[in-house]
Amino acid sequence: QVQLVESGGGLVQAGGSLTLSCAASGRTFSSYAMGWFRQAPGKEREFVSTIDWAGGITYYADSVKGRFTISRDNAKNTVYLQMNNLKPEDTAVYYCAAKTTPRTTVLAYQYNYWGQGTQVTVSS
Repeated sequence: QVQLVESGGGLVQAGGSLTLSCAASGRTFSSYAMGWFRQAPGKEREFVSTIDWAGGITYYADSVKGRFTISRDNAKNTVYLQMNNLKPEDTAVYYCAAKTTPRTTVLAYQYNYWGQGTQVTVSS
């Protein structure tokens, strides 16, 4: 029904940058709030960032504020996560998620669809 495919992960040194992309299927993408979550080995999945349906409202976890930027291009059915000044503690599998309503949420269980994840590894 709705499919999300992440890309852009990789291996970088501390202080480097990566941009993740999430391509979504479905005709109603423009009305969905979108989010990014991450899960490190042995850790629980945690919230990273979210963006509302129009791209005007964003929210970030304290751990990434000032370093990460979420954006979306509804014409391309794509959401992005630009990650700057990466730290070793950012190492995780990053997941894109979609909610079928337009308002943001930081709660994973409120998202309806999930991508397969993309690995980000930051070396010290």
